[in-house]
Formats: sequence, structure tokens, C-alpha cells
Amino acid sequence: MNFGYTEHSYRHLGIVSKRAGEILTDLGFDERTVELAKIAGYLHDIGNCVNRVDHAHSGAILSYNLLKEMGMNVEERTEIMMAIGNHDENTGTAISNISAALILADKSDVDRTRVSKTNIANFDIHDKVNYAVTNADLKLDIQSKIITLKLNIDTKICPVLDYFKIFMDRTLMSKYAAKYLNIYYELIINNTKLL
Repeated sequence: MNFGYTEHSYRHLGIVSKRAGEILTDLGFDERTVELAKIAGYLHDIGNCVNRVDHAHSGAILSYNLLKEMGMNVEERTEIMMAIGNHDENTGTAISNISAALILADKSDVDRTRVSKTNIANFDIHDKVNYAVTNADLKLDIQSKIITLKLNIDTKICPVLDYFKIFMDRTLMSKYAAKYLNIYYELIINNTKLL
């Protein structure tokens, strides 16, 4: 499935689920909290089946009802619902450990494989930025309490400034999500520390 500018299918969901779980595991959270973060990561874009606009809120409702039908208790499905409902940079913010991990995982998935168009001449700015990212690593250094998003951007495809044109709100959201988890967010692009 492709909703909006970039791919939002199993590849993206798998990466977000895995990264959200890894963040909370590395920070020492219990297995069940880690599992809830993984579930939230896997379901976070389910609202796109309704509409890309306001997908976080429709996804929160859909996931809540789906998990209820599957027999999950109300406290856990509420945690997941709140994380999903707050993962979009236009309307959300970190409100729990699970939501903070979800935000960090989701906003770190920048990669050329997310671009669905095949003709570079038809790329918009979102396509160009994602296609220009040749490597994106999210690493948590538990000793220094720093989570680092390290990107390599091919500036022949687009300038680094274009990244910030579309990712500034996402970058700030990631910074505040890290702060919620009592860690520091660092952004490195082409070996230059920017945050």
C-alpha cells in the first residue's frame, strides 16, 4: 500500500515495530511494555485505509476496536490507541513511553525504498528527499543516553536543506519524544552533527 508521499506497507510497519521495541528494550522496560510498543508500531498507520489526512486519529480508533475484538484488556489497548493517536507531527506529541518510542521509530524511517514512483523526473520534494537518503541508522547509546539518527543524503539528488523543509516538524517531534524518555536526540547528516 502507498498512502500519501511514501510507502506505508509491511516494510515500514516492520521497521517501526522493531525499532520501537528495541528502544524500550535498550532502556530497560519490561517485556510487556516492549510488546505493546511493537504492536503500536505495527498498527500505527492503519488509519491510512480511511484517509491519509488525520490517519493517526482514525487509526487510533480502528486499532482500539480491533484489539478489543481480539480480547486485549482495556488498559493495554488504551495505551496503544493513545500512542497511535499521537504519532503524527501535525497533531500529536509524546504522552507515554510507548508513544515516545513509536514517534522515534516512525520518524527515523527515511529511505529510498519508500519512494513508489519510478521516474525521478516525476519526483516531488518528498520523493527526492527519501530517494536521496542512502543510509538511515537509528542507534541508542545507553551509556551516554543519546539516541542518534544518522543519515547519508546524496546531495546530487537533493540538498540537505530540502530534508529540513519536510522533516523539521518530525525532527522536533523526535527531539521531544527522546526528552520524554530522558534521553537526548541527536541528528547527524553526512557526518555533520546538526542537533
